[in-house]
Amino acid sequence: MALAAALATIASTPAFAQVEVDIEGGISAPLPIAVPVMPTPQIASTPAGSTDALGRQLAEVVTADLRNSGLFRPVGPGQLAPVPMGQVQAPDYAAWSGAQALVQGYVRAEANGTLTIGCYLYDVFARTELTRQGFNVPPSEWRRAAHKCADAVYTRLSGEGPYFDSRIVYIAEKGPKGRRIKQLAIMDQDGANHRFLTNGQSIVLTPRFAPNQQSIVYMSYANDRPAIYILDLNGGRSRLLVQNVALSFAPRFSPDGRHVLFSMAVAGNTDVYRIAATGGTPQRLTTSPGIDTGGSYSPDGSRIVFESDRSGGQQLYVMNADGSNQQRISFGGGRYGTPVWSPRGDLIAFTRQGGGAFRIGIMSPSGGGEKLLSDAWGDEGPSWSPNGRVLTYFRSAQGSGKAEIWSVDLTGTNARRIPTALDGSDPNWGPIRP
Repeated sequence: MALAAALATIASTPAFAQVEVDIEGGISAPLPIAVPVMPTPQIASTPAGSTDALGRQLAEVVTADLRNSGLFRPVGPGQLAPVPMGQVQAPDYAAWSGAQALVQGYVRAEANGTLTIGCYLYDVFARTELTRQGFNVPPSEWRRAAHKCADAVYTRLSGEGPYFDSRIVYIAEKGPKGRRIKQLAIMDQDGANHRFLTNGQSIVLTPRFAPNQQSIVYMSYANDRPAIYILDLNGGRSRLLVQNVALSFAPRFSPDGRHVLFSMAVAGNTDVYRIAATGGTPQRLTTSPGIDTGGSYSPDGSRIVFESDRSGGQQLYVMNADGSNQQRISFGGGRYGTPVWSPRGDLIAFTRQGGGAFRIGIMSPSGGGEKLLSDAWGDEGPSWSPNGRVLTYFRSAQGSGKAEIWSVDLTGTNARRIPTALDGSDPNWGPIRP
């Protein structure tokens, strides 16, 4: 498709401004943005492919990231004419009049075997450069450079924090219902660079990143004995943290990485405990009769949200980090579980069960402003993106129990399936990568 024809398909919008997002209604008109192929000053072969091919692939990843955010309506490299290298830093603005913003860049192979990737964002209406970024990466990490470019564009135009250069750890599943093989797996937030972390010989559940992303805490049922392990992502080895416990929901690191929250049943009563990440004696934080599970820290580490059936039904409670001042915050219909605090501190996500269905929702830490974001039969287990604007969760099919990883933004209008190698459940979205 010719450039003019491609851009003519994009509806024009008012003069360029930062994208404004309404948490209730979303955005009425995604921002039109052009992302042509990133040229190379000289075609060279690299372990990741030739630099001219990488220029197209980089632009495709940036296009997909921006489209998946729901805030932009990008026209990608497959619909646009190539850009000469000389125009990367001096755009022909007249040629892009159908777009409101323009992303351009380049790929250059260096003598030391690395790649230098440039990323530029332009305001087509004002004919000005808005931001530029440069990345020097090994060829194997070219996708990270593309995600970082998309993050730079997204952050400049939306005012939100970045989230594309991040990873998700989850449970990869296969096999018949009732006899599922479950493995730890990790992937980029868009499903690329997938790899398994365990071999499936033991059931594993609820993986959660450490704040420094160097390790993952998870549950294992090796030899039918529930225990908590911490997996070193660099060395690939797991070490035992807590053994012989009955756990209901995910163990989870504190924001400073020094402690792990978990649930343990003692003498028929299940409570929230914490233990040093290096091991030691667990400290009991809740003492009410009933089942208290699913703790998640506030970003500053001062408070914990958890679930409890102490009132007769499964509801959400907030307490200080030492277990004091426990207060119920959920009062809607149905049961509430799997609470997790937003990295921005302003919201708590949860699973609400009612009417035979599980749905993902959000509320303020005081319990106000409750909003459901999903409407399928079996949506549960939310986890926040690094910028606190998007949630990932898993969706179970009625009958078969097959699970898929999904994401949705805070408007509830931009839900999409994240591709996985196998069925997927229990996702946890990690921080922005360093």
